[in-house]
Amino acid sequence: MTRIKILERGDMNEEQGKVYDDVKAAGGPLGGPYWAYIRNPALMRLAQDVSNTLRASDLSNRERQIAVLTVVRHWDGQYPWAVQVKASLAAGVDQEIVDAINARQTPPLTDAREKAAYKVAGELLADRGLSDATYAEAAELFGDEQLVALVAVIGQFSMVCCTANAFDVTPPDAEPARLVD
Repeated sequence: MTRIKILERGDMNEEQGKVYDDVKAAGGPLGGPYWAYIRNPALMRLAQDVSNTLRASDLSNRERQIAVLTVVRHWDGQYPWAVQVKASLAAGVDQEIVDAINARQTPPLTDAREKAAYKVAGELLADRGLSDATYAEAAELFGDEQLVALVAVIGQFSMVCCTANAFDVTPPDAEPARLVD
């Protein structure tokens, strides 16, 4: 059960309602950690802006989603996993890759940039930094701008997971994907 009370639109103050309406009109996410973010409308707006900016980067959808799944698995984010598996499959990430990440196994990636996205996310989270070799490989494959976007995706989804975990946000029943123990 989600710890934080889910605000209905009619229970929101004027600023919260304005941000909620704007996000809804833009088709952005309104559930999960956003149930917490709406308490701080400026944060909710910024979270949306960061998410939209990173989606517009030159990272491929597959690269971004492989990094996202790696982050979510690291944090054991039940709600983000349920939602991001669907987004990953829609981005063309194979179920075999999703399942490997879920099982904490190295996924069978063949694309060098996708492998690097997985490696950067995993190493940054596990070691709180990147080795010189991993950094050099990622910088060569992605360039500065895309590497900054990749690292920002890792940070953004760490925030999403921390929020979802702190408030014990319950995954939606409509999204059946779950983390394995």
